[in-house]
Amino acid sequence: MANYEIERALRAQSAAPLRIAGVDEVGRGPWAGPVTAAAVILDPDNIPEGLNDSKKLSAKRREALFGPIMDTAWVSVVHVEVSEIDQINILQATFRAMERAVAGLDSPDHILVDGNKIPPNLPCAASAHIKGDAKSVSVAAASIIAKVTRDRLMLDLSKSYPGYGWETNAGYGTKIHQLGLRNLGVTPHHRRSFKPIHNILYSVKNAK
Repeated sequence: MANYEIERALRAQSAAPLRIAGVDEVGRGPWAGPVTAAAVILDPDNIPEGLNDSKKLSAKRREALFGPIMDTAWVSVVHVEVSEIDQINILQATFRAMERAVAGLDSPDHILVDGNKIPPNLPCAASAHIKGDAKSVSVAAASIIAKVTRDRLMLDLSKSYPGYGWETNAGYGTKIHQLGLRNLGVTPHHRRSFKPIHNILYSVKNAK
């Protein structure tokens, strides 16, 4: 279970109180939809119970934690859309999403980044933590906010573009998604720079 130990150690090293933000993203792997990042500064005296890596929580539990995080923490969440992903590649889009999420917060002093790479344009000191969403409650909270926000968006998109299974697969390349692509074709929300989508478009173009 994630805890507050990383944040507590950083605060102990500082002469002044630190505003520590966790940042995480979801949606690097899907074939459709945006990449979404959230940045969260928790109130050390009011941390919702049960925070953990969003992947280790059920959808019901993530939804249950979403409200308490939003009610007690400073939160910023952003999407980087498919058009931008296709222009700059998914890694750079992920960095931009995290940078923009952090930019939406009020003057953080230190950023805890999930993973092993730090986005290049953060406004303050930062540290990368592999599996940070399972270690730090700040990063765990960010992972929950990002996951729930993106899942809700993909559910909404599934109503306008039925047949791809986005309401359950969130845009990942599952069998139902592949079947939808074969039967219905590529939508404006598909990532054309991703090889499976690129190959479909290429084959359609050559067939004409």
